[in-house]
Amino acid sequence: MVSAEDFDRAEVIPLHEEAEEPRPARGLRRAGCLLVAFGLALLPWLYVLATSLPATATAAHWPLAWIGLDALEALGLITTGLLATRGDRRHALAAAATATLLVVDAWLDTTTAAPGGDFATAAAMALVAELPLAALCGRLALRALSRHV
Repeated sequence: MVSAEDFDRAEVIPLHEEAEEPRPARGLRRAGCLLVAFGLALLPWLYVLATSLPATATAAHWPLAWIGLDALEALGLITTGLLATRGDRRHALAAAATATLLVVDAWLDTTTAAPGGDFATAAAMALVAELPLAALCGRLALRALSRHV
């Protein structure tokens, strides 16, 4: 028969042990510190830009910039889709990059659109296409990474 005294002496075995994170290699730690330093260095630069950039500007290769961005998005969507259908874990990398491109596109479309119809079109594209696709790609990337950690 088991007594209360036996429970006090019993060894507790956790149902789920937390795996201790291995310490990153020295090179990875240095790279991480360098990235943080550059990120922090950009903060004062943001103030300089915010206070010195003109309200309007003319870009010499405006169509090329937008075509290039959309071409990268198409390439990212196709690559992510092909890798995902094959079950290739590298789809997480393509999905993360594609999600980023789509969010940047939505941001640039809406912030550079002229008031009125142009802005309405940009906002509709962002809400109906770019941001939902970015969310799907982000979800694919996170799911793939969480399975293999």
